[in-house]
Amino acid sequence: MKRSDVNAAIAAAERQLADHGWAMPDFAAWTPADHAANPERSRWLAERQIGWDVTDFGLGDFARRGLVLFCVRNGLAGVPGERPYAEKLLFVGVDQVTPFHAHKMKLEDIIVRGGGTLCVEFTAEGTVTPADGEPLDDTAMIDGMPVPAIGQVHRLRAGQSITIPRGLQHSFWGEGAPVFVAEVSQCNDDKGDNFFLEPLGRFSAIDEDAPAHRLLWNEGGAA
Repeated sequence: MKRSDVNAAIAAAERQLADHGWAMPDFAAWTPADHAANPERSRWLAERQIGWDVTDFGLGDFARRGLVLFCVRNGLAGVPGERPYAEKLLFVGVDQVTPFHAHKMKLEDIIVRGGGTLCVEFTAEGTVTPADGEPLDDTAMIDGMPVPAIGQVHRLRAGQSITIPRGLQHSFWGEGAPVFVAEVSQCNDDKGDNFFLEPLGRFSAIDEDAPAHRLLWNEGGAA
């Protein structure tokens, strides 16, 4: 991706946050100079994958297949004293698809906070074995109600949530208007716990055609 496109995507997410009146931690607005002026804190955030994240999954078509995220909190899996949970914000465009992927370790709830409709789809292809050794579950939960995950597109409006089973391939996109989404989960590891149905990359190579508006989490500290 071009840095100018990354900048534009983050700026659009910041406008969406303002529209929803959603307050963010101070480091969400850090410039590269702020990271340089706060090296220890920047390192702590990067080690936990906290901060901005923009990806086109290496496909070069961000508008059709891409995602903007902000990780608000996270821990280090298996490390005593670390938080065993994570929280993210997701900014999903209309018809902007996050490709099918699964997690071995992370059980997650996806919550629609505002905007349009979030469409979530599952497939029986490419399942992975959950790390805890539990049998694969093909039942999703929508606001506490079990539903068969596979065989339909689940359309969630603002206020609704869905629990994504471990090991099950899932994809999502926005419908009607950009969607403001939250994710709460077990500890998140985007370097080692994303298993794509296609041979995709989780992180994008950046063409530095402009100065960075915000650093991505994997560009700060000791990432």
